[in-house]
Amino acid sequence: MRKHLFIGALMATLILPAGATWATPSFDVGFSPEGTAQQRVIRLLAEAQTSIRLMGYSFTSPDVVRALMAARRRGVDVRVGVDEKGNRSKASQAAMNLVVNAGIPLRTNDRYPLLHDKMIVTDGQNLQVGSFNFTRRARANSENVLVVRDVPALAQIYLAHWQSRWDEGADWTSSY
Repeated sequence: MRKHLFIGALMATLILPAGATWATPSFDVGFSPEGTAQQRVIRLLAEAQTSIRLMGYSFTSPDVVRALMAARRRGVDVRVGVDEKGNRSKASQAAMNLVVNAGIPLRTNDRYPLLHDKMIVTDGQNLQVGSFNFTRRARANSENVLVVRDVPALAQIYLAHWQSRWDEGADWTSSY
């Protein structure tokens, strides 16, 4: 692993224009029910400076909702896409209403048997993937999270996937 990071840093040094800086990629993992999966997700959302693109299957986590709303208050451009069928419960709809009422665009997607993606891209260069659903239950389930920071090329691949699902979605309108 260190050898690959060294080679990547060397290549970036040779390719980057004069005066450009290159951040060293970092990787962080978390697991549930140990508690570190949700911590990694919340930290990534709290660190976002310009943009957050979240896509998930089920969406009921009050902690994630609060973190998204806090990011929006900081001026971060936040957008959320979720599976339509996986979010018909009262808890999901309440979370979605809170997000939309905070001025965060949210779309549901029903084009697939399941939109089972669980990912976040922040600032166009950081990525969170894994099995962790953005739900209350995820804290008790056996789940995992991988956060990859400062790898814009990888983040852009996931962002293109996020955008394709966003484009297929329908805007969620709050029921209150």
